[in-house]
Amino acid sequence: MKRAVSTPNAPEVIGPYSQAVRAGRWLFLSGQIPIDPLTAEIVHGDAEAQAERVLQNLSAVLAESRCGPADVVRTTIYLVDLADFARVNQAYARFFPAPHPARSTVQVVALPRGARVEIDAIALVPGVARLRKKRSRTRP
Repeated sequence: MKRAVSTPNAPEVIGPYSQAVRAGRWLFLSGQIPIDPLTAEIVHGDAEAQAERVLQNLSAVLAESRCGPADVVRTTIYLVDLADFARVNQAYARFFPAPHPARSTVQVVALPRGARVEIDAIALVPGVARLRKKRSRTRP
């Protein structure tokens, strides 16, 4: 069973897709670009500033499913210019705790609305099974 996940704390979708889709304990997050959800305008600035906004948007969608950055297992970063890799990596490293998600980074010709960076993600939603394991370990 799958269901769409949506939050007003991330930019509205502008096409036939969802901010995220939850399938069982898996959460598949659509790519986010650096749009401020309050103004619906792209955040201007260098790639690091744009990456910060992208990661905030992803965080809002994760939170809607009771997840956080630590639950992300895989990401893909899309950059218009690979020369921005180090700057984006700085923002990324601050956002994701160790163990860091698996990831791919690719250069693309263009991104929507002139963005320099887009990131999508896959997360594992914390579940009842994990809570049961913790409880069973603490019982005599």
